[in-house]
Amino acid sequence: MRRSLVVGNWKMNGTLASAKSLAAGIIAGLGSDIADIAVCVPYVYLPAVAEVVAGTALGLGSQNVADKASGAYTGEISAAMLKEFNTQYALVGHSERRTYYGDTNASVAARFSEAQALGITPILCVGETLEQREQDQTFAVIDEQLDAFISLVGIAAFSAAVIAYEPVWAIGTGKTATDEQAQEVHYYIRQYIAAKDQAIADKIQILYGGSAKPDNAKGLFAMPDIDGGLIGGASLDAESFLKIYHSI
Repeated sequence: MRRSLVVGNWKMNGTLASAKSLAAGIIAGLGSDIADIAVCVPYVYLPAVAEVVAGTALGLGSQNVADKASGAYTGEISAAMLKEFNTQYALVGHSERRTYYGDTNASVAARFSEAQALGITPILCVGETLEQREQDQTFAVIDEQLDAFISLVGIAAFSAAVIAYEPVWAIGTGKTATDEQAQEVHYYIRQYIAAKDQAIADKIQILYGGSAKPDNAKGLFAMPDIDGGLIGGASLDAESFLKIYHSI
């Protein structure tokens, strides 16, 4: 039985004070241990939030990681630097990184490998745009992203990783895939992996990352191949994020 996981992506939001307060508020409302939970915070708040979450069930994640171990790469943050603050997860390949900052399948694979080499669990984001969905290209896009990735790092890399399906058309738009639409793609991803390694497919957590909210989380999480969520805007409010967590 796969354990569920709920991850908050705070994106470029908050202040030092609000980041600490939000983390503390989430911890206060966790209650029983029903699933894994983490927050991916802006780099500059990692040290402060690391202190707040230390010794609690709330895990810490970053929103990206450098594709190099060290060197003359101005503005980049390495996996080794993240590890110093007990970072447990790192998002790689988020659609906003691919769209606005030119992340490619190759650079995403390198980021994935850098995180994994330091014992940080990479959360690989995949998904299609609205145009691609309307042209019935969803599965072709998923194939392209996963094919390119596996050709670079191999299927075994998924034995210590998480996948997040993020329909780009449902991020920040107010649109959400139906439970059945989301399940269809999650099932497809799991079967894609199963064709290469059944044991990994059975174990890997596949999260839904398309604007999950308190009012739709329960239905999404009830789907057999949806193992939790990568939560954006709703994770910026402790009450909303906790309602999603308790929907597991």
